Amino acid sequence: MTESQPGGAAGKLWGGRFSRPTDALVDELNASIGFDRRLYRQDIMGSIAHVRMLARQGIIPKDDAAKIEQGLRQIYDEIRRGEHEFRLADEDIHLSVERRLREIIGPAAGRLHTGRSRNDQVALDFRLWTREALIRIAAGLTDTIGALLEIAERHPDAIMPGYTHVQRAQPVLLAHHMLAYVEMLFRDLDRLRDAYRRVNLSPLGAGALAGVTYPIDRQFVADLLGFDGVCANSLDAVSDRDFVVDLLSACAQIMLHLSRLAEEIILWSSSEFGFIELDDAFATGSSIMPQKKNPDVAELIRGKTGRVYGHLMGMLTVGKGLPLAYNKDLQEDKEGAFDTVDTVLLILRVLPPMLRTTRFRTDRMLTAAGEGFTLATDVADHLVRQGLPFREAHEIVGRVVAYCVEQGKDLPDLTPEEWGRFSPLLVESPPPLTPADAIAAREMLGGTGARHVADARIAAAAARDEWVRWVDGRAEALAAVSRRLGLEDTDDGPEGGPGDRDPR
Repeated sequence: MTESQPGGAAGKLWGGRFSRPTDALVDELNASIGFDRRLYRQDIMGSIAHVRMLARQGIIPKDDAAKIEQGLRQIYDEIRRGEHEFRLADEDIHLSVERRLREIIGPAAGRLHTGRSRNDQVALDFRLWTREALIRIAAGLTDTIGALLEIAERHPDAIMPGYTHVQRAQPVLLAHHMLAYVEMLFRDLDRLRDAYRRVNLSPLGAGALAGVTYPIDRQFVADLLGFDGVCANSLDAVSDRDFVVDLLSACAQIMLHLSRLAEEIILWSSSEFGFIELDDAFATGSSIMPQKKNPDVAELIRGKTGRVYGHLMGMLTVGKGLPLAYNKDLQEDKEGAFDTVDTVLLILRVLPPMLRTTRFRTDRMLTAAGEGFTLATDVADHLVRQGLPFREAHEIVGRVVAYCVEQGKDLPDLTPEEWGRFSPLLVESPPPLTPADAIAAREMLGGTGARHVADARIAAAAARDEWVRWVDGRAEALAAVSRRLGLEDTDDGPEGGPGDRDPR
């Protein structure tokens, strides 16, 4: 049996019902203060909004509400300065703040928890944190899209081989390739916006599970905190963590896309491809091989994708068997989300400058685009335009390729006599044999033709501008909430926002 804390459960804010102290190991297992301290800003924001509502509704005296709000601001400042003592005995950030509030203002602090439970309180805090995380991630995505568009604009005519099965397939424009990732990230932004819409509802007022008996005004609190509305069902409000799954799922999809890009950066920077040269600031060396320049940033993006996937699966597993309403299992919803957001935000800070400083060897790309029979389909299409059915044309060009392999030649090396062995049409009308020919032939909506790619880049830039406006608008709305509550709002420092580490 481990040593238990003296004084029974009287030291706990919930200890009235208990006659014996909790075991010390139970305290260690039960406590979440080691990680949910990151929610201190959201917890204090929610408490200020709650206490203003209590006073407005006449549920608590206005002078006590004023003392509570002043005390909460003092605690906020103390935590930001690193002066607040986080104690294991406090269990969580909610009780840590309330304990310190009691030390500052005395018994009036006991009125703060009127009309709410830690169940709806933590759901509120986590929703506030999650919506901030979604906006920060969206901002990182718009920056990454901007970097990809800059590459496309810088190299509008650069031709590279397109691949299937990691084998050269057909020539494409480098800009077209970059715009493919832009499309992926636009879909990611759509998912983040959908997640924001679902998370931006206030659960406060649901109480432990059944609502509360006081004449509270849930909509007033929701408006004060910048929510679009309130959660409609109290049981669901305290037990729903769909918004966490939304966040983790969106991040997993983002990482899938960034990992694909990272894999190509790794391949392209190798001597086997030689398509790009990474800036020294975004590569590392070897402790034994002096010649090495390793794409570690891209490798870490690829590697950390599995980490993010793991957190998604962990949250799905936590939630799969929970009966209504709140269960302690839901304490496991935060650490994976915190780590996921930290990981994604760090990657979205390092990836754009890495892309912007990468040197593309467009001459090497062009050479590779014309090798490996990448024009074979264009030759077949040329025969089709001369009147042959495609399957017959496909068969003819397949035999041409087999002949070239046997003779150690590529398509441009063949003489008219050699072309004539397979079809007189290939002598009467010579086929297209350069990567530029292949690009010019694909002027179609969504294709790699230069004109359509240029139009697509312009449209993507305009779409990105719209997303930037949405992100900026949401960020300003969240900053306005902090200002309404009298709390300083900054992007840096230990305030416990998404991407910030634990305040110490």
